[in-house]
Order: sequence, then structure tokens, then C-alpha cells
Amino acid sequence: MRRYYGRPLDDPSMSPFRCDGYVAEGQIRDDRGESIPLAALPPFLRALLVTDGTVTKILEAYFWEPVAVDTLEQRFETAQAAVPWIGLTPGSRCLVRDARLRGVHSGRAFAEALSLIRTELIPEDFRRRLIDREIGIGALIRDSGLESYREVLDVGVDRDAEGDVGESVFRTYRIIIGGHPVILITERFALALFQGDTQRSPLVQPSNIPRPPA
Repeated sequence: MRRYYGRPLDDPSMSPFRCDGYVAEGQIRDDRGESIPLAALPPFLRALLVTDGTVTKILEAYFWEPVAVDTLEQRFETAQAAVPWIGLTPGSRCLVRDARLRGVHSGRAFAEALSLIRTELIPEDFRRRLIDREIGIGALIRDSGLESYREVLDVGVDRDAEGDVGESVFRTYRIIIGGHPVILITERFALALFQGDTQRSPLVQPSNIPRPPA
């Protein structure tokens, strides 16, 4: 939770993808303070950073295998400072969840997610299923039929990150339900899994394209 303390909504380091999917000469920073051109990122990673859809479904379509959401840890914490991005004040309690998005067939860790959830602002049935870890947050929102809006707040690169995904690109976004910011999520995507994304698919190699008649 500490990484979010005191971050204002008009933070100049906020996501260049907050309003647009294309940002000419856009830059993000890594955890060493170095700037990285968005154009240098693998294309699919850029798509993951900007999407307002369910990441699990997108990963399933890209890697072509089912993706499981493993809850690594779940706990209630008391905020020691304000978290303006979801309206938390010092002393407020919220549910903190660490999860991994894992390929069911390959066992690969595609992403890790840290979530802060204001459970008092969500319907009782939704809250119960969330705490019981029935399914992932995105799937649960879709299954519950709740109207929601996602706003990307921050993107960057973790060079020295620990955990299963290692060196990674991250994005932080909040989910607004019923007009209130309720959930704050930071997702980290392993860079190594997408390094070959600039290569053409074997289905569209020149040798597979029919030649016109002579």
C-alpha cells in the first residue's frame, strides 16, 4: 500500500495512456529514473497498458491457453497515510490482495497484480465472493453485471523487481463503480515473455502468402 501514499490525481508522472492509446514521442520511466520511449515496448505490451477490458481474457487469446488467477495473499490493512487515487484516508481499512495470472497449460506467470479494495463501497454479494476468492476481480465484475469504468493512472518499468515476473512493465488503474473509486490495481507484465512480439507470425511469413499468377 505504501507505494500509493500521497499520490495526487494530477501527479505529472501519471499515465500517458490516461486518455489516448497513441502518444507521439511518449515516454515512461523505470525504477532507476531513466526514460524509455513507449515506441520501444513490444506492441502487445502497449496494448495491455492501455486496455480497459479484462486482462485475463486478452492474455488467453494472445498465449492461446486458459489463464488461472491464483490468490497468493489476501489481508485487511489500515492506511497509514492518504491514498487519493481511491479516496482512502489515514486510518481507513481496505482489502489488499496479491495475485498471479498463470497459464494453466504452460505454468508460466504472465502477470502479477496488487489490488487495494474498499470493500464497504461494493454490494454485499460482490464483497462476499471477492473475500471468498471465488474468481478474479475482472471476471467477478463482469459476472455481477456491475457498471464500472477503468482509468489508467500510472505506467512504468520495474527493472529490479522481485517475484515470478521479474523485470516487468507495470500499469496502475482504478475501477470506478457507482461513481466512486473502489478498486486500485497495479499489474506487472514480464518483459521476457513479449520480447519476440515484434516478429511476424509464421502464418503471415512471405513463404505462406500465395503468389499472383505469372
